[in-house]
Amino acid sequence: MARWDDVEREAPELAARAREIFDANKHKTMATIRADGGPRISGTEAEFWDGDVWWGSMPGSRKGADLKRDPRFALHSATVDPELTLGDAKIAGRVVLAAADEFQRYAAHISETNEQVPEGEFDAFRADVTEVVVIRIGEPADHLLIEMWHEGQGARTIKRK
Repeated sequence: MARWDDVEREAPELAARAREIFDANKHKTMATIRADGGPRISGTEAEFWDGDVWWGSMPGSRKGADLKRDPRFALHSATVDPELTLGDAKIAGRVVLAAADEFQRYAAHISETNEQVPEGEFDAFRADVTEVVVIRIGEPADHLLIEMWHEGQGARTIKRK
């Protein structure tokens, strides 16, 4: 699996655009897989830190339970740009539950950045990235540009009218 810094190295322009879109708003939407195999959509906060994409989960949350059982996820940026001039970004892959040392480093990072650290225990996840997609309106505004990176396949762009 690939880390976020692998995406940045292999597709720097796409990674920079995706990160700008994700960083534009605090809240994102995550898809996970329920125990019965159905989809679950949850709100979440995620961040790019130390070469990876990270997020936390409250103890006992359904999202966290889903990810511990089946690590597949899709993360979607907030869609607040109706004209898609900046774009819409997605990251998919599998999560890794942070080991004790990773968890301590991540919790310390949250404290250092003056973010609200959850009281008590929480789960921290980092993403192994398999796919990054940015969709935006092209110039002139008569087509969509779909920029994508897939692990092992590199980056490509599709122009769709």
